[in-house]
Amino acid sequence: MVTYFKQAYLEIANFILNALDKIKLDEVETFVKTIEEMYRQNKKILVLGVGRSGLVGRAFAMRLRHLGARSYVVGETITPSVEEGDLLVAISGSGTTQVVVAAAEAAKKMKARVAAITSYYDSPLARVADLVLFVPGRTKLAAMDDYFARQILGIHEPLSPLGTLFEDTAMVVLDAVIAELMKRIGKNESDMAKLHANVEIP
Repeated sequence: MVTYFKQAYLEIANFILNALDKIKLDEVETFVKTIEEMYRQNKKILVLGVGRSGLVGRAFAMRLRHLGARSYVVGETITPSVEEGDLLVAISGSGTTQVVVAAAEAAKKMKARVAAITSYYDSPLARVADLVLFVPGRTKLAAMDDYFARQILGIHEPLSPLGTLFEDTAMVVLDAVIAELMKRIGKNESDMAKLHANVEIP
């Protein structure tokens, strides 16, 4: 019998719903306009994240490709070099992931733009970025030496460990960005289906 499933489900779903009040729509607008600009100018959009954030990035890059954008995932063998005027979308809840920060710095040296998706404005990633899209999330593990204090205060570990809340919220945010882009560039589901993979591994 599942004991914590429903409670965890509600914790994650409610966090995503409440996150909408913390997300700044002007940041979303800037991000969407930048992606649209890359699309219309046929510039490359390179997406990067590590671990589960990387999986979120892959899903976003796939949908951008379905829209007809020149999107790539950093680290893949077929990903081309970044050039002046391209865009790197860097995803890191903490904004301190070394690989992601290093890639953002390298992209800036090549005169590409960097869009950071993170929970921390004061992070190294946010500081190097041209634009930041704030996505709330619990990205830090609670300190072990605070365990007893947390127990006394009735503060318990969440049922969504590590970066789950950031990753799940970022996924929804980026899917909503895709919906906005569909309308702005005049694409529909049929258009996207034409660019969906039709040679797949069974």
